[in-house]
Amino acid sequence: MKAKPFLIGLTTGIVGGTIAVLFSTPQSGRQLRATLVSNADCTKDKLQDIKLQAGNVKQSVNMLTNEAKNNIPQIINELKQSITIFTQEIEPTKNNLQQEIESLQNSISEIEKNVAQFTDRKKKPQEIK
Repeated sequence: MKAKPFLIGLTTGIVGGTIAVLFSTPQSGRQLRATLVSNADCTKDKLQDIKLQAGNVKQSVNMLTNEAKNNIPQIINELKQSITIFTQEIEPTKNNLQQEIESLQNSISEIEKNVAQFTDRKKKPQEIK
């Protein structure tokens, strides 16, 4: 949301509300003028306050943007370094696991061969009969 349309709408609402209240209240001319001056001063003060707060918000957003621009590359570099270190640390474990898997696959192959030989031996005596 853009600040300018918001501030224009807010200002219009404040002024419109003030005028509606002033003209709907029964007062003498002198009282009405005094009330108008008082409300105009109050409205000016509120507008100055809104302007100051909008400036503060803008400054905060700019500061946050600058901090993000400065910190995000550093965070990305730190993350890359962490990933690199993690990769280096798990490399020996990865290699050990690969060797274990190969060993298990070899064992399974041997067991399959032994089972096949055992099955063949059982079938041969039955075929002789």
